[in-house]
Amino acid sequence: MLKLCAAAALLVAIGGQAFAASATNHDSEPRTLLVTEGGTQTELAVGAGETVEFCPSGCFVTLPNGDREALTGSETVEISGGKAKIK
Repeated sequence: MLKLCAAAALLVAIGGQAFAASATNHDSEPRTLLVTEGGTQTELAVGAGETVEFCPSGCFVTLPNGDREALTGSETVEISGGKAKIK
């Protein structure tokens, strides 16, 4: 029974990450996104060539150009040339 519960918890943890938004930085220098989730605001540093996952259950994100967008948790933010596109 314990193994069944552990397997179920693992599936929930893995499944939760599958629906997180992601940000990919195609630039040669790091970029920072301002993420507001659940009333808490944090800076998310995305290194050059790096992809990070964030925002599993919806959030607001301020892009490098200052635009603010609402995310549901399934989007991909692509940063290139200092500009971000949401797909």
